[in-house]
Amino acid sequence: MIRVLVSPAPIDLADEMALAGQDGALATFTGMVRADDGVTELMLEHYPGATERALTVLAEEAVLRWSLSGVTIVHRVGPMRLGDRIVFVAASGAHRAEALDACAFLIDRLKTDAPFWKRERVGDHHRWVEPRASDDVSAEKWR
Repeated sequence: MIRVLVSPAPIDLADEMALAGQDGALATFTGMVRADDGVTELMLEHYPGATERALTVLAEEAVLRWSLSGVTIVHRVGPMRLGDRIVFVAASGAHRAEALDACAFLIDRLKTDAPFWKRERVGDHHRWVEPRASDDVSAEKWR
């Protein structure tokens, strides 16, 4: 089962874990807004339809590469405060190695392949977040 959701609603970890799968191994990643360089708010924008499709393609690729029973990708958009959950990724399968590898693949590739635009608030100013070279390196190892 593949489940992809892009929404401004807060991510409820208990609900997402319950929906993610029960097949022996469940690997998850949760990303949160952090206070780097005085950031007080993060705004994520996306292109509806295209974003969900890009995330679904990543989930489908993970299912093809590893023996998985389920993949969940939940990503928030809109304004978020420090500590808010931005993304929840889960890979479920019979064996931990496949679930762990698939989860790492999904978050590494999501950072470079999904059409999101990030803007940070620092004090009275906003700034766009540029892609990081380290994200490209992490994603490249899966290609």
